[in-house]
Amino acid sequence: MTMMSDIEEATRLTRAGRLAEATALLRRALSGAAEPQPAATATKPAPPRGRIFDVPPEAMDAIADPMRTLRDRMRPHTPPPVADGARFLSLSCRIAADSRDFRLYIPARKPAAPAPLLVMLHGCTQSPEDFAAGTRMNEWAEERGMLVAYPAQTQGANAQRCWNWFDAAQQRRSGTETALIAAIARQVMRDQAVDPRRVYVAGLSAGGAAAAILGQAYPDIFAAVGVHSGLPAGAARDIPSAFAAMRQGGAAPAAKRLVPTIVFHADKDATVHPRNGDAVLAQQEAATTGLSLSEERGQAPGGHAFTRRQQRDASGRPVLEQWVVHGGGHAWSGGDAAGSYTDPRGPDASRAMLDFFDQHRLNR
Repeated sequence: MTMMSDIEEATRLTRAGRLAEATALLRRALSGAAEPQPAATATKPAPPRGRIFDVPPEAMDAIADPMRTLRDRMRPHTPPPVADGARFLSLSCRIAADSRDFRLYIPARKPAAPAPLLVMLHGCTQSPEDFAAGTRMNEWAEERGMLVAYPAQTQGANAQRCWNWFDAAQQRRSGTETALIAAIARQVMRDQAVDPRRVYVAGLSAGGAAAAILGQAYPDIFAAVGVHSGLPAGAARDIPSAFAAMRQGGAAPAAKRLVPTIVFHADKDATVHPRNGDAVLAQQEAATTGLSLSEERGQAPGGHAFTRRQQRDASGRPVLEQWVVHGGGHAWSGGDAAGSYTDPRGPDASRAMLDFFDQHRLNR
């Protein structure tokens, strides 16, 4: 079957009320696995041709994200814009016997002082270029006078190009991937005019989970963290526990120290359970006391409603921030359709994260 025929068949199965089969088909297509032949005794007769079942909306939610993923994989993605005079460099970083390529955006607008640096970690199947286009972070770099580094996961390290957040070996400072991403930040800090007090990390999905790990492992590098549709550090120790955490959410070890963190998660995310967004915040809350909570509700123009919660320290500065996007799925909120896994109808996660990061600096 082609991807298009997978989508068409999944749609037919859904309309026929065969939701489990539709979901299984889409997930097999996403993993590249061959479709198994059903046992004759387990095969149910197909409903009469043309018969349509009334499928409840909550049932459709179960396959919405897999269908979006298939569509994203099929269509070509537009390269991210590069402003006149800006540079979007292709670079590499090596430590010991391993290395990772990365893209570095240097804006045309040169700040008068050393610039902030944001490290952006893509999700599974994505590339730095795709992620840059979908988040529009290069455009924000021009507006705010910052540098953005986009590390690239390799298929050799993970067949789907996911960051290996679920590998216990990668959840500490000495983990190869963790150390490589930190080394990329250090390399850019060494070679460019970067303010070492204003280095941040953010990511989507597996990249969001990796960002949470980096915030815990390298609090001496990263002043704040952004986790979009991700999971808390230590949420899983292997592949089975990773799938369990993604499906159900769950607790994670308490943070040893508070790292300022902003979280975006949609409440209809069928890939990474929304409880994981709560768990990212709970992990940080366990490392501090005395924060004051405020909450506001709003709606993106012509799009999704949202709830925004901020927890402020005694000085009034938000150190924890959570955006719950109502009705959204597993996608970068407010992103550009030029990239994959984006939801243009949500509040702008890129803007919100940069506003949050701008309030935090390392004490050096």
